[in-house]
Amino acid sequence: MQSTIADKLAQERRARLAAERMLEQKKTELFAANQKLAVHARMLSDQIVEQRQGLARALNETETLKGENTRVKTDLEHAHSMAMIAQRRLWDAVETITQAFAVYDSDLRLVAANRTYLSFFEGEVAIAPGTSYDDVLRFVAERGMFDLQGRDPQDWHFEMSARVRSRDIRPVEMQSHDGHWYRLNNRWGAQGDLVTYAQDITESIAREDELREARDKAEAANRAKSAFLANMSHEIRTPMNGVVGMADLLSETDLTEEQQLYADTIRSSGEALLTIINDVLDYSKIEAERMKLYPEPFDLERCLHEIMVLLQPSAKDRDVKLLVDYDLFLPTRFKADPGRMRQILTNLLGNAVKFTQSGHVLARVVGFERSEAQYELHITIEDTGIGIAPELLDHVFGEFNQVEADSNRKFEGTGLGLAISSQLVALMGGEVWVDSALGEGSCFGFKVTLPRSEPVTPIDVPSPPITLRAALVVDDLLVNRVILERQLQTYGLEVTLCRSGEEALHVIQDGAAFDVVLSDHLMPGLDGLSFAQKLHDAGIDVPILLLSSDPEAARAAQSAEVAACLQKPVLRSELFRALQDLSHKPPPPPVPAAPPVAPASPVLLRQMRVLAAEDNRTNQLVFAKMVKDFDIDLRFANNGREAVAAWREFVPDLIFMDISMPEMDGREAARAIRDAETLGAHVPICALTAHAMEGDSESIFAAGIDHYLTKPLKKIAIAERINAERPDETRPPIPE
Repeated sequence: MQSTIADKLAQERRARLAAERMLEQKKTELFAANQKLAVHARMLSDQIVEQRQGLARALNETETLKGENTRVKTDLEHAHSMAMIAQRRLWDAVETITQAFAVYDSDLRLVAANRTYLSFFEGEVAIAPGTSYDDVLRFVAERGMFDLQGRDPQDWHFEMSARVRSRDIRPVEMQSHDGHWYRLNNRWGAQGDLVTYAQDITESIAREDELREARDKAEAANRAKSAFLANMSHEIRTPMNGVVGMADLLSETDLTEEQQLYADTIRSSGEALLTIINDVLDYSKIEAERMKLYPEPFDLERCLHEIMVLLQPSAKDRDVKLLVDYDLFLPTRFKADPGRMRQILTNLLGNAVKFTQSGHVLARVVGFERSEAQYELHITIEDTGIGIAPELLDHVFGEFNQVEADSNRKFEGTGLGLAISSQLVALMGGEVWVDSALGEGSCFGFKVTLPRSEPVTPIDVPSPPITLRAALVVDDLLVNRVILERQLQTYGLEVTLCRSGEEALHVIQDGAAFDVVLSDHLMPGLDGLSFAQKLHDAGIDVPILLLSSDPEAARAAQSAEVAACLQKPVLRSELFRALQDLSHKPPPPPVPAAPPVAPASPVLLRQMRVLAAEDNRTNQLVFAKMVKDFDIDLRFANNGREAVAAWREFVPDLIFMDISMPEMDGREAARAIRDAETLGAHVPICALTAHAMEGDSESIFAAGIDHYLTKPLKKIAIAERINAERPDETRPPIPE
């Protein structure tokens, strides 16, 4: 029984312990659950806080967006208002345009147009936004609103429709039915719109017509002036041929000193008048842009020297020395129009001599090679003349103008020489300039670029070297001494300079030895000839080269104690040959061969037959007198018809044909002769013309004429032409 109670107590105790343990476990689980619940509660609390904050932010952002939306709406309304104002202003501006203006969209339907554009169609057809460009063209074509110039309206409509389909639309000019002219301009915009702008050009067309009419009148006046100048040239040159020709012939007769003065005055006055005529004709050709250049190879240095020789008499009368300083390293031959280059240089050098009373005139040529065979040349003419005041320099190259000053009113001239020279240089692609000081001289210069035209020197023909080593130069002019020194040094000579013959004698007497002496002819004190004589008398055997600007004195000097006399200014080539001759004495002359046996029956040569066609009796007389000493058979014809008949009968070896003759002129006569010539027969024809306008030579050569001479005729030119055309079976026509 006790065990049963104990067992029950034990079971109760175990049950109680199990219940306590269960309770403890549940407490633990409850605590853990409470912990989790607390954490979850905290999380829920945090989420609620965040959600509340997010809601608050969302509410704030909503309010902000509502404000921004309000501002955007306000700005949009303002921008729309401004756009409307800008559009209104734009169209107001377009409406102020007096020209027609319209815009079509990419489908070529009218978007907008100003009143001027719409008013063009009033009374004809209603044009409004939405009207197609094609319909507008159709209305214009069908109702004849523009002059279609005889084209079918449908063709015109098609052409104008196709025109705006191109990317770059060319403007087109049209005349409306009321006589107004319009230039229609179309252009595609960046957004595909077509902008149309019709400009009223009626006044411009009228001005163009007026200008065209004025130009036609000016060209007609210019042609009339050219014809007048050509005719005046002929009318003046024809009698001048008699004046100058007769004066030349008169000078060749036995005259007293007074009569010779009269004849020379007639001749010089006639030549001066011809110079004036040539200047006026040249200026007229330049003004009418009819001046042409004919480039060919020529020697620039020799051209300069030849001009200097021609100017020597004038320079000698004024006690002016003429000098040439040609760059030693430049070629001498170039390609240009030699006649025009000579004209430019003659004008510049002639002016320099004319305005220089004493001192010198120096032509200086320098330059450099710009490219292969192309040289830029700078040619200057320096003088010690009266000079030009600075404020008057701008007038120098003016037409019909000379610088007006007390110092030059005594000098005559047309005032065209420098103007013509300036224009000729410009035609060559160059430019001119002038530097001057009043009372101190002037320097005129020009620059041109010319191709070189040097002949090729065979390498198998060596040039004899100069073996001279020492030279003495005697000249009273410093610039001449410097030029000669530079030239001689180039040839390898050591040069001593003296300013007078007395100084040179002292140098030689002091023991100086020279291989050659170059002495000026006319020097103050001891001149060149006297200096050479003193050296000879002193037993000093040294070759002397006399440099003289006086040809007569030069010929006399050949018998004096000089090795050679060179014409001043001295060509480099002539100086070089003279030094070569002194370096290498010529070999002894060969033994003359036995004279050939004369033929048993010598061939008898006939006279050369010359036909001269000239209608002017005075000119016939002048021509006959000029050739009276020639061994020729001369016959005259009074007009072209007689010349053709004389050609058939006389069979001349040469025909001189005047161009302006009655009944048949020289050109017609030449054509008739050429047409009648048989195969292989060709008689040389040389035209005699008083015309000197551009284009005359072309028409002369086109008629079959071989050569031409310009009146007044020169005896030497006639002689050269006769001699050039002499057949082999005739006697020499020109006497020695």
